[in-house]
Amino acid sequence: MRFRHVGLAILLATLSACGPSANDPTPGEPRALVLVDSTSHVDALAREPMVVRHPSGALFTSGYWDSIPPLYRSDDDGRTWSRVDLGQRSEVATGNSDIDLAAGPDGTLYLITLEFDRTGYRGKSIQVAASRDVGQTWRWTRLSETPGDDRPWIKVAPDGTVHAIWNDGAGVSHAVSRDTGSTWTELDRISPAGGSSHLAVGPRGELAVRYVPISASGNRFDPTSDGIAISTDGGRSWRHHPPPNTEPWFPLIDSTTTPPRAGMPDQPRWVEPLAWDSAGGLYAFWGADSAVSLARSLDQGATWTTWRLAKAGAMTYYPYLIARGRGELAASWVSGKADSLRANFARIMVADSGAPTMVAAEPFAFESFQLPGFGFPSVRDAAGEYLPVVFLADGSIGIVTPIQNAAARRLGFGWRRYRPAATKR
Repeated sequence: MRFRHVGLAILLATLSACGPSANDPTPGEPRALVLVDSTSHVDALAREPMVVRHPSGALFTSGYWDSIPPLYRSDDDGRTWSRVDLGQRSEVATGNSDIDLAAGPDGTLYLITLEFDRTGYRGKSIQVAASRDVGQTWRWTRLSETPGDDRPWIKVAPDGTVHAIWNDGAGVSHAVSRDTGSTWTELDRISPAGGSSHLAVGPRGELAVRYVPISASGNRFDPTSDGIAISTDGGRSWRHHPPPNTEPWFPLIDSTTTPPRAGMPDQPRWVEPLAWDSAGGLYAFWGADSAVSLARSLDQGATWTTWRLAKAGAMTYYPYLIARGRGELAASWVSGKADSLRANFARIMVADSGAPTMVAAEPFAFESFQLPGFGFPSVRDAAGEYLPVVFLADGSIGIVTPIQNAAARRLGFGWRRYRPAATKR
């Protein structure tokens, strides 16, 4: 549940370049990602947004805050956006917290969301909505109604099977639908403890789940629950491996105080993304030790090769990662604090052998500030724990950032589209 970080000051400094180390990738071609389009859509607050490209080419983005999440559609690669009707709030059609979007190969669109009790500071339920007509009508299903529900993710396998995961303080839950979201079956838990940090589906339906010690909106901390679970049989069985990032985790809530108070970990962490490429390579991406790092596994998480992609004089945090083709990745992360807070965005190419080549965009400030009423000054705030990215059909890459500027009465999201300079048109 991302609301827990509204009141946390982010004690970080700006990412700055420095010379490569022995573990850094080779520089590659001296070109950058160039901004092609930039749009601001002001309508409703969309914290911690998510974006997906539909097989038709349409883009959909959503975020959270209101009692039912706002959803938007673009048919011109993000230049303009229109609101999508998700239906009226009802017992099931609700959700004011974490969001994920997915699109199946048959064109079915999925949205999963968390309903959070902001008074009791706990998740209440997990809902999923499915649309078979590109967002015109929706069918809502409640997947869980367990106190402590938190951080749902949804992905679609190549055969159309839909996988959803979440956590509730007692492990990572997993449900599947084989009829485009009409019915759901909950399978055995992936892990008996820990939080659902991320979910990725591979080219042959392989599943990878990153589970971490923090769960139930930070109310539970299980330090030994830190791993990657792999399934090759649709979630009926799982193999567990240690993650390539071995940095220690710290609780978000200090339970030794009365009442418990929010913690302040040195390295902000929650989502540690995974991505499969079309050749079955599994990638992990994270920020630690004042750098961002990438790891690849060619044996489904059993062993990893790790590269440090950017070294800086301060922390980097809130990473996100996607993959397509063979070894083509797009990544984002956040750096800085207050007026120095910046979004970072890069395209990474990983060859079958050798180190990756990273092409980065110029870091940019996005229009997001602390919400009023929490005792903190109106300084820049990430408004979530990742910045989602998406590949477009023409080879460009897009990134969505939240617009959270209550003082200026501007709430919504920003969209940027980039193309490598050598292919800009």
